Amino acid sequence: DEETAWLKHMEKQFKEIAGEDGSIDLDEFKRALKVKDSFFADRFFALFDEDGSGSLELEEVLNGLRQITKGSRRDKLKFLFDIHDVDSNHVRCGCVTGSGCIDHSEMKAVLESCVTESALKISDQDIEDLTTILFEAADADDSGSITFEEMITEFEKHPEALDSLTISAANWLKPPVQATKHNKEETWRRFFTKRFVVNNFRLISFLSVFALVNAVLFAFNAWRYWGANGYVIIARGCGMCLNFDCAFVVVLMLRYTLTWLRMTALRFILPFDESVMLHKVVGYVICILTVLHTVAHLINIDTGVPSNSTAAPLPEYWEYLFTFKSKIGFIGPGFGYLSGVILDVILLIMFLCSLSFVRRTGHFQIFYWSHVLYLAFWALLIMHGPMFWYFFILPGILFVIEKIYSLKIVKIARHGHMYVTEVNLLPSKVTHLVISRPAKFVYEPGDYIFINIPDIAANEWHPFTISSAPEHRGEFWLHIRGAGYWTNRLHNFFSNYDEGIDDMDGLQSPPKHTSLKHIRVAREGCPSECYKNQRRRKFVKVKCFVDGPYGSPTREIMNTEHAVLVASGIGVTPYASILQSIMLRRKGRRVTCPCCDKSFYPDVPTELMGIKKVDFIWINRDQKCFEWFVSLLTQLEAQECEDGTVDRFLEMQMYMTAAASKNDMKGLGLQMALELLHAKRGTDLLTGLKTQTKPGRPDWREIFTKISAEKKGSVKVFFCGSAALAKQLNLQCDLHGFEFKKESF
Repeated sequence: DEETAWLKHMEKQFKEIAGEDGSIDLDEFKRALKVKDSFFADRFFALFDEDGSGSLELEEVLNGLRQITKGSRRDKLKFLFDIHDVDSNHVRCGCVTGSGCIDHSEMKAVLESCVTESALKISDQDIEDLTTILFEAADADDSGSITFEEMITEFEKHPEALDSLTISAANWLKPPVQATKHNKEETWRRFFTKRFVVNNFRLISFLSVFALVNAVLFAFNAWRYWGANGYVIIARGCGMCLNFDCAFVVVLMLRYTLTWLRMTALRFILPFDESVMLHKVVGYVICILTVLHTVAHLINIDTGVPSNSTAAPLPEYWEYLFTFKSKIGFIGPGFGYLSGVILDVILLIMFLCSLSFVRRTGHFQIFYWSHVLYLAFWALLIMHGPMFWYFFILPGILFVIEKIYSLKIVKIARHGHMYVTEVNLLPSKVTHLVISRPAKFVYEPGDYIFINIPDIAANEWHPFTISSAPEHRGEFWLHIRGAGYWTNRLHNFFSNYDEGIDDMDGLQSPPKHTSLKHIRVAREGCPSECYKNQRRRKFVKVKCFVDGPYGSPTREIMNTEHAVLVASGIGVTPYASILQSIMLRRKGRRVTCPCCDKSFYPDVPTELMGIKKVDFIWINRDQKCFEWFVSLLTQLEAQECEDGTVDRFLEMQMYMTAAASKNDMKGLGLQMALELLHAKRGTDLLTGLKTQTKPGRPDWREIFTKISAEKKGSVKVFFCGSAALAKQLNLQCDLHGFEFKKESF
């Protein structure tokens, strides 16, 4: 079983680390665990070291591990109790042991270590409160110390934690998880299940039609050139497909057109949400067809150039490709092969420079300017292929219209000048931009824009989701985390921007009749530590240009019966806009009975919003990542309490992956204390919300099973975050029959 395999793995690891002397000292033990200073590593080492020699033998390690994995529940609890019993003043038979009970100072020392290893920031007073409440709960006889029997009694109140105190109790000692062949087969097998086909019917249908169109075009040209050799048939067939694909690839990036089409009945037929992914797919198809087309032509040239002949000599191989001697080409004799060579070079440059390692490593300008080569690519295609312009004429017209519509001068004429008027520098390198909003700038919750700030980069446009509700007038917000080259430059630019006003007191706007000089003097007189710890708000006036807004998958949320919003990290920005909008719209729907003055929400959905239930799940690595969004979530919780309904409309779940969970010995005591303090105060110590933050990662199978059992209507899962988590969610959606929507730009 898993535990036996784990013990064998640990035995192998021990022998590798121990070397010739066959023993491990404390430093080697910590290096094996990949930690430097760890309270729990010290305690594990002390408890494993049965003879008190200061080093571990193989049998000592295996005995300790067997107690964790193979021992009874009481054995496991005894090991946990000994970890907390840090009093080392009692020595028996040369082995350091505890005093047989846990006092207040020992409990506090353990909780402080839990806080440190979970990367939490908790004040000394809060740690004292956590220690006190956990100590009072366990110390049944008020003796001032906790005995082993008292600890057993307290832990019996948490059976789910006891059940998981097995191999997962020492999670950091486990071997790395490796994907098995069985798991890989299961992953591939799901693509052929009925649920997968149903949940992805629009995408599968679209790709099927796309493949069918290419097959028909290939067959048509193969029929036209049926009398030629096989290489000519392949080259001409692929060429006809390229006529269509090279024109169609631009359609998938006509953002204004796609946003408009989202508002029509076509949104139920076409996979608009996957337009960026489909653009990449068509790009790969173009590259493959180009290789086949080129290779077939090269082979055909090779077979057509005689090595020995008394007839008039044909052009040499290189002359076919790089000169006009071949006389082939419908625009200019001999330009056919040469234009093909140039097209291949341009396509290769565009393909290589569009790969993610170029775009995401500070070389966006390379991606941008290399992609501008599509203008030369299309011009050469018109000269290279006599039928390309038939396919390109409609997409080309739409492309020109969108480009004109996106010109800066046209944007200014439509909306007027836009400025960043306020900047908030938030934790985790999040930059909150407040941008002036013209009256004609209309958007929907979850829409995104492309923003250009000339003071940072004159030619760079980057997509970000609008994080304010459409109901806010006069301004809109962007929350941008410093995670790449341009976003870090943005954060540094406004961090060093000293022409605005730094607001130290959380002012909503600059005080009237207050000069900039007066405010700067007041700021400079502030103690440095105070200034450093405050949230920095600057009132600025920096010109910017906005392209958009563009529709996203989240536009369907307002018409979804049961919406599940999942975000990881800064991926919460679209849901900031959506949750604000939902809150404001629900306020507008609230009615009061004229007879009893009781307020309630109508059961029948209005045309404004058809949502019956919203589950909001936010996953962050550490505590500070929650800070910038907490104020909005607090308002949402307050409104939920005002509603007073039995069935909660909005249910929130917060997860902190860096925190050790209850099924880990390093985090069990801390999580129990946090639960007890939450029950007493009614708010979460880490975020200040009524919703308690959960440690570790979500159990998606359990969450989705619960959502399915609620039967609030059709379920759609909306996600914004990492690709790895998207795969997990997509798999669970297929298993539970939920529709999955991923935010992508």
